[in-house]
Amino acid sequence: MQAPFDFQKLFELSPNPYMLLDRELRYVTANAAYLRVTASRLEDLVGRNVFEAFPNDPDDPANASLRMLRDSFFRVLNERALDTLALIPYRVPRWTDSGIVVEDRYWSATHTPLLDAAGEVAFILQHTMDVTELQQLKQAMLDARSAPSSDPGTQLEAGVFLRAKAVQEANLTLDGERRHLRRLFEVAPGFMCYLKGPSHVFELVNHAYLQLVGHRELLNKPVREALPEVAGQGFFELLDGVFTSAEPFVGHGMRVMLQRVPGGPLEEAFVDLVYQPIVEADGRVSGIFVQGHDMTAQKRAEDELARHRDHLEELVRERTRELEQSEAERRQTEAALRQAQKMEAVGKLTGGVAHDFNNLLQVVSGNLQLLQRDLAGDAKAQRRLETALGAVERGARLASQLLAFARRQPLAPSSINVGRLVRDMDDLLRRALGEDVEVETVIAGGLWNTSVDRNQLENVILNLAINARDAMDGRGRLTIEAGNAMLDDHYALLHPEVTAGQYVLLAISDTGTGMTPEVMERAFEPFFTTKPEGRGTGLGLSMVYGFVKQSGGHVKIYSELGHGTSLKIYLPRSFQVAVQPAEAPSGQVEGGTETILVVEDDPAVRGTVVEVLTELGYRVLKASDGQSALAVIQSGLPVDLLFTDVVMPGPVRSPELARQAKALLPELEVLFTSGYTENAIVHGGRLDPGVSLLSKPYRREDLARKIRAMLRQREQRLAAKGLKGPAPVPAAEGPRAADGALKGPLRILLVEDDADIRESACELLTDMGHGVQAVESAEAARTVLGRDPIDVLFTDVTLPGMSGVALAREAVRQYPSLRIVIASGDSRAVNSESGPELERAVLLPKPYDLDQMERALEQAAAALTAAPRTRSP
Repeated sequence: MQAPFDFQKLFELSPNPYMLLDRELRYVTANAAYLRVTASRLEDLVGRNVFEAFPNDPDDPANASLRMLRDSFFRVLNERALDTLALIPYRVPRWTDSGIVVEDRYWSATHTPLLDAAGEVAFILQHTMDVTELQQLKQAMLDARSAPSSDPGTQLEAGVFLRAKAVQEANLTLDGERRHLRRLFEVAPGFMCYLKGPSHVFELVNHAYLQLVGHRELLNKPVREALPEVAGQGFFELLDGVFTSAEPFVGHGMRVMLQRVPGGPLEEAFVDLVYQPIVEADGRVSGIFVQGHDMTAQKRAEDELARHRDHLEELVRERTRELEQSEAERRQTEAALRQAQKMEAVGKLTGGVAHDFNNLLQVVSGNLQLLQRDLAGDAKAQRRLETALGAVERGARLASQLLAFARRQPLAPSSINVGRLVRDMDDLLRRALGEDVEVETVIAGGLWNTSVDRNQLENVILNLAINARDAMDGRGRLTIEAGNAMLDDHYALLHPEVTAGQYVLLAISDTGTGMTPEVMERAFEPFFTTKPEGRGTGLGLSMVYGFVKQSGGHVKIYSELGHGTSLKIYLPRSFQVAVQPAEAPSGQVEGGTETILVVEDDPAVRGTVVEVLTELGYRVLKASDGQSALAVIQSGLPVDLLFTDVVMPGPVRSPELARQAKALLPELEVLFTSGYTENAIVHGGRLDPGVSLLSKPYRREDLARKIRAMLRQREQRLAAKGLKGPAPVPAAEGPRAADGALKGPLRILLVEDDADIRESACELLTDMGHGVQAVESAEAARTVLGRDPIDVLFTDVTLPGMSGVALAREAVRQYPSLRIVIASGDSRAVNSESGPELERAVLLPKPYDLDQMERALEQAAAALTAAPRTRSP
């Protein structure tokens, strides 16, 4: 809709002088009335500074009139509000009959700001009026008052002038008061605004109000248009109610959501406010005065204070609970300490008893086994001896349980998978428990490994399973579970002996009679049992407790009378790869002719061991203590193996004896024996690295096999070193027949990445009388081939890195006389990579036995005619 007036024409035709300045106080335009009263032309003013065009007094650039006009302009720019100069003297040009003259004149001016879209002053509109004549009348009045005159006209004119003066002075006073009130309104700390009419149009807004709602254009806009985001929050309805009822409204802590930034998010604020209606004399409400305070910071502080108060109260309650729990935990810790001290004292006692008991058992066992050989044809005597040996074994188990409880048994931990161990024990458990006990195993996926003594853990599982069978009277369900577990800091705080971390959980649960709290409290004590007389030693759970603690783990009993028992064992997680258990040696007992030095302080034990070893064919030297044994070794007598007790009297302890003996005889094998290791060769409950131990009491067969195995290792080590002598014989000078076939012992390079296969093949080849060097990769084989003379390359096909076939082809190219044996389960292994180099290679199918290996070596040795072993160019 077009405006009904042409404002440009109104501006031009207005009889009142108007001119427009920009922010730099430069002329933008002026109407004809202004140009008339200033005797100016528009083209001479546009773009010029107002004070450059009309300086008032060029000789005094800082004259008072100029300062008064400039200050008014600055007030408009700074306050963005209208400013009035009621009277200002200012010198401007004026048209006269004699031409343009510059004269002093008086003016009354109003300066109105014109704002841009951002709310800043873009232009200043000046409306000015020439009041020079009025000022001259005022001066004439003063002159008439000072000069006596009886002219009534003069007196009337003087009265009019006096009245005009009074009006002018009142206007000046009112203008000053208006400015003062406006400044107070602007700087008031509370927010204020005046809303006019039923639409609540903003007419006045102070700085605090703009800070509250965000600096936006409010003047001359209805409140619903100026603050659209407030719709629906109840404030517009309150304003309507105040305007209609003429009753004020007071609100406290009122929540309002405001969009302070255009396009920004709504922000929460809290205000105290008053809506005061402005009632005119006729009772009509013309508008509403709004005054209030932004209480957001105070409200947030009060909320934060309340939150802190609530938190403090919660802390007090929590601290009270902690104090109550601390007292209970203190009593629990004291009880646990007393129990631990009792268990430690009993452990020391049982450890010492077990040591002496094992020595006695060793004497009895050794002599009984010797008697078995002496009385080989007496069946009645053999039965009695078997009974006696059975009693010795039961005594040995009892001593082992005592040592386990005392945490003194020597452990040989290795990384194992508990789930695989439980599955391997399935047949054993079912035979031990009987058909009426249902066995269920639950193995979690992704089960971690743990590092423990495999044999001891098997004993633990078997003992707990038998205990469970007895608790169920031979009928019920046994559940064995294995999974991963995390014991956190809180659990460790409640159980001081526990270290927080990752564990493998082994839980064994039954559906038996359960335990009372009193029984659970004493369940791990040695010799404590609830079984009838003669049905238990009371050492089963004690052994479990000692083994788990010695392994760095934790054990806990959960039981409910009449519902069953669950015993949970937590074993520390191991990050090593699980090790497959070595097969127990079997077969006929073998002796030898090597020299063995026996060191034992107990004469009866020493005599028995010497007799057993002598009977096995060994040459035996003996000593009663470490100092005597060291003298024997220092004498220069050849000794192949040192067999020494761990606990001995004298200044030279067994570990020191072993160290000095190895220094004198580097190839000496050392075998320790003891029924109670103390801390000599066992630290942290585990055998020191590289230590071999035969626990007392031991059988003749155990002693014979252990010594033979260690001496066989020594033989292999010496044989391997023999191939690395300082002056190796060249291949051309090796043992050959006239036809070029190799005769006698061969120098064999065995290449096999599987440790078990490599060890067994190496032992078979050594037993056949050949010299063997064993490596696990083709790269290591290259080094040996370049360094030592080799007759036969005996290699697996699948190796890490280069394959065995590629290695063989390369070796034959470099050493044409080298014989090749390729071991593989695939008969096509050689053909798949056939070539002239491997035409005479011998393929040995896996699995192979000793006879097959001998035939393969014979075939390879006779394969080629004599050829000098030289590296091919």
